[in-house]
Amino acid sequence: MTTSTPAAGTGTGTVHLALVAPAMNKALREARFDDDGPLEPLRNRSVSPLCPARRMRLLRSPSVRCEGTAGLLGHPDVPAEPALAGCAMGRWRGRSLDELAAEEPESVAAWLSDPAAAPHGGESLRELRVRVADWMDALEPGTVLAFAEPDVIRAAVAHALGAPEAVFWRLDVRPLERIELSGRSGRWNVRLGTPVD
Repeated sequence: MTTSTPAAGTGTGTVHLALVAPAMNKALREARFDDDGPLEPLRNRSVSPLCPARRMRLLRSPSVRCEGTAGLLGHPDVPAEPALAGCAMGRWRGRSLDELAAEEPESVAAWLSDPAAAPHGGESLRELRVRVADWMDALEPGTVLAFAEPDVIRAAVAHALGAPEAVFWRLDVRPLERIELSGRSGRWNVRLGTPVD
């Protein structure tokens, strides 16, 4: 899929951005907001180390699961980038949406319907998207491989598409998949669902 929006990088060259979703951990498997737990062992699957191109910059979300995923794919010393942190979920951290919907249905309904809502006391989805968009738009030309949280990847793709905020809920990001974006002269191209191995 290819689309365009304004502002891709700050220079005149092309920005190549590959975003790799983390491997499975207990929170992902149980559909809970991340509590920074470790990765689960891989079951019935092997992965090959990622061999980045020369002069590729490697980054990761500051989470344990993105650090573990980078190590799993052969890059144990990738620096954390604060702009790639997952959405701060405040008091909902580690909880499932089903639990929260039973306990505080109005708060969950507000969060699901209003991108500016943050009833959990953390960051709104709008704030997440702006943070990720600012980071993307400030990238210098070149190639970046980032191990990033699924919500960060959704925000990046939504920004690249210039899509309405509600599209965030329509994007599925699977563990260990790579999403590729490239930008030049005010256009973003999006390539979805590239397997990591």
